[in-house]
Amino acid sequence: MLKDIYKTSLSLLTDFYELSMAYGFWKSGKKDLESVFSLNFRSNPFNGGYTIAAGLQYVIEYLQDFTFHADDLEYLAGLKDEQDRPIFEEAFLRYLADIRFECDVEAMPEGTIVFPYEPLVRVRGPIIQCQLIETPLLNLINFQSLIATKSSRVVQAAGEEPVLEFGLRRAHGIDGGLAVSRAAYIGGCSATSNVLAGRLFDIPVRGTHAHSWIMTFESEQEAFDVYGDVLPDNSVFLVDTYNTLEGVKKAIKTGKRLRKKGFKLMGIRLDSGDLAYLSIQARHMLDEAGFTESRIYASNDLDENIIQSLKAQGARIAVWGVGTKLATAYDQPALGGVYKLNALKSEKGQWEYKIKLSEQNVKISNPGMLQVRRYKKHDEYAGDAIYDEIRGIGETPVIVDPFDITRRKKFDASFEHEDLLKPVFRAGRCVYQTPDIHSVRQHARQQLRHFHKGIKRFVNPHQYPVGLEEDLHKLKTRLVLKARGFNDTKNGG
Repeated sequence: MLKDIYKTSLSLLTDFYELSMAYGFWKSGKKDLESVFSLNFRSNPFNGGYTIAAGLQYVIEYLQDFTFHADDLEYLAGLKDEQDRPIFEEAFLRYLADIRFECDVEAMPEGTIVFPYEPLVRVRGPIIQCQLIETPLLNLINFQSLIATKSSRVVQAAGEEPVLEFGLRRAHGIDGGLAVSRAAYIGGCSATSNVLAGRLFDIPVRGTHAHSWIMTFESEQEAFDVYGDVLPDNSVFLVDTYNTLEGVKKAIKTGKRLRKKGFKLMGIRLDSGDLAYLSIQARHMLDEAGFTESRIYASNDLDENIIQSLKAQGARIAVWGVGTKLATAYDQPALGGVYKLNALKSEKGQWEYKIKLSEQNVKISNPGMLQVRRYKKHDEYAGDAIYDEIRGIGETPVIVDPFDITRRKKFDASFEHEDLLKPVFRAGRCVYQTPDIHSVRQHARQQLRHFHKGIKRFVNPHQYPVGLEEDLHKLKTRLVLKARGFNDTKNGG
């Protein structure tokens, strides 16, 4: 997919400091240190109770093509410092010319329901390579996970009624528009208006017509009649150009013409005004005229909260077109994912745990080769344990809430469990069988069914139990205390 969108190398799709650190690792002889990094986020978006992982397909394709082309290196060779000297040595650029991705990567499959501090992606390999891919991984995972989550919330509000993603014209550029369509479909939208996304990602495309179509003709009636003649099997008429309920009457007249020719009036679309009142009136008018199967479509700056409100008011809307507030993640425009070093292998071949401190507890990183084990009982997910694969996890683990150590949960042998991070690359070779986008979408829907409905609430959702496995919690506590000058291991937690 990425090759279809971009015809050039993406190795420079990074922050400059990634290259300057890579140069430092190369210059200081540390470039081959074996390291482990992980990508996670710190809070669920939209004040919600869950997040949907998305973007892995982009990551796989990016890493498979990870290479510096001659024109990339020519550009880097021309970068100068404050004294107008080349920043990078020619020998370093020759090294980059030969570099090939050779790391191990584990990741959450797209469509997996995930929670704060759980690693969505884990990378193990030479530190110079792990560092160089930080920015692109965050770029590719953050936005699509954000949009997939927003889409899921909108779809949840709509219930059994389909949601169409109409956000291209308000999306953040070409890249944003394509990523939105893909992620929105993963999150549950039924189709997109974005034709290029439809071709690239095999997503169904849908659309009606604009007000300009109506305004082109001498009358609204003529506009509907001509559109019905041209596209009799796509006869959804936008009725609010002049007067909505009068527009419904005219759509009904065209519908009768279509019926005589053996076609159906597919529906009408409302794009302004009091959508609850107008949809109720329009439904009554359509039913009275015998068009009980014609559907009412609605658009107009919708989101999950407005949809929920309209449904509570008895709106008779059957299909929801959601654009701006989905495509821009209007109420929270960033996920806030981070990518942190968790461990380094010493010259003696032993893993040394690494931790990042902060004055803010939420920004303290977790050490280790992190994995997530999800527990299930009676067909419902019961909690997730973040654990260190180096140290392992017992058969009856206890998880500790990292922000309230008195909140703990134990899982005994009666719980089923599954490790969520799956092998994606081994020594730079992709070993992952990528599912098609329809399977990813279905995976997200099936996962949500296994969670308590409380986590899906829009207001004050239930907090799903996620914690550090007890030994990992103790290790982290010791490392924090040591870094702050307290070496008393008795206080390890």
